[in-house]
Amino acid sequence: MSSVSRIRTGCFETGSMDMLKIHTAARGSLSELLALASPVILSRLGIMVMGLTDAIVVGHHSSIELGYHALGWAPTMIALTTGVGLLTGVQVLTAQRVGEGRPEDAGAVLRRGLLFAAAVGVVFGTALWFGATPVMHAIGLEPALAEGAAAVARTFALSTPTYLLSIALIFWLEALGRPGPAAALMWGANIVNLAANLWLVPGTSPFPVEGAVGSATATFIARTALVVGLVAYLVLWSDARRKYGLFAAAPGAPGWKPLIWIGGASAASLFVETTAFAGMNAIAGLLGGLEAAAWAVVFNVSAIVFMVPLGFASATAVLVGRGFGERSPVAVRRSGMLGLAATGSALVVIAAIVALLPETIVSAYTTDPSLIVLAVPAMALSSLFFVADGLQVVAANALRARDDVWLPTLTHTISYAGVMLPLGYVLGLPLGMGLIGLVWSVVIASLFASGFLLTRFWWLSRRSLAPQAEALQSLA
Repeated sequence: MSSVSRIRTGCFETGSMDMLKIHTAARGSLSELLALASPVILSRLGIMVMGLTDAIVVGHHSSIELGYHALGWAPTMIALTTGVGLLTGVQVLTAQRVGEGRPEDAGAVLRRGLLFAAAVGVVFGTALWFGATPVMHAIGLEPALAEGAAAVARTFALSTPTYLLSIALIFWLEALGRPGPAAALMWGANIVNLAANLWLVPGTSPFPVEGAVGSATATFIARTALVVGLVAYLVLWSDARRKYGLFAAAPGAPGWKPLIWIGGASAASLFVETTAFAGMNAIAGLLGGLEAAAWAVVFNVSAIVFMVPLGFASATAVLVGRGFGERSPVAVRRSGMLGLAATGSALVVIAAIVALLPETIVSAYTTDPSLIVLAVPAMALSSLFFVADGLQVVAANALRARDDVWLPTLTHTISYAGVMLPLGYVLGLPLGMGLIGLVWSVVIASLFASGFLLTRFWWLSRRSLAPQAEALQSLA
């Protein structure tokens, strides 16, 4: 442990440092949370709006192509979200270094994170490219549906490395309290994506791509533009070099072990959750092509709503991580509880809007009357799990930021793989509830996950931080 860490730990244990008490009393204020969360939410919404743009443009082009897009996105979602989980350590370790008063070590965290992101992106992209076709046929889809979905998945695979590089850069900026530039660049990439979609999807461009494959190609173009923009910003931002040691050697910086330890737990959790939801896509495909398209609409809207709690979760993790670095139980507890309260309040409002306007929302995706009739009741019902689903992700991020990294993984495994997926199959197929059965399974699983993780955070908030802090230091 560094001398700074020893001093801060000692002050926490004896309660003898008034300055630290004053500083941590302000940590976790609502204004600080909102200042971080607002641009983070915009950034996360930007990620989902890119997918929303794809779905809307493809959906208005062809309902069949929308089904290809949804099914092709399913294995891609597993790879990307697992990769994002592996990079969570970039955000957590950077925030903890700032909290410890060692911002000059942040650059070393980013450099390792970028190498990690590139390696993971290449491995996952290669697996998607070669595995898409056999997986689509193995789950029992109709041959034409399987081939169409596989072509989309292979195209998405091309942009996996660039996507994960952008996530590492965005996480680093957010941990340093600079989420605004990342959000602005994300929305700039959305403009690129929209233009490319309108050009490629109708099949009027000189390139031999159209429909869902054309949309996936547009995503590749937009993600590449985002990485270029983020790198250019860091090169021009003087503090990245002078204050945060972007290119400086940092012998005392955390090594690979804590990066992999924190990221591995988060990745395992996200892998289980996204694999379960991909399985739900497969169940929807077994119900039929129209049901797969309707589930795609419901799932896409739910995913967009999820960006709000995901933004709060990221901001909460940054503040909790700084409090943990300061060895301040007051900052950790206050930041976590404020994040949960703010998230719950926002989601109650959003859930009410979706429940009252399901037909309006569905009509934005498609003009097909059969698809609208099928998707509207499922959309209204989906509002029931918004609050629970949002609270569980905030609680999970807060726990990981205070080094309780594996309990959220176990909870997600039980909730989504053990409860949601088999329950969705039983309700949707044998019991004949169809799409409504899939939605009910998500509601039940989300309630289970949020209840356990909230209880876990409340219980740990009453305990000392010293043992967890020492354990994390030993990994470095």
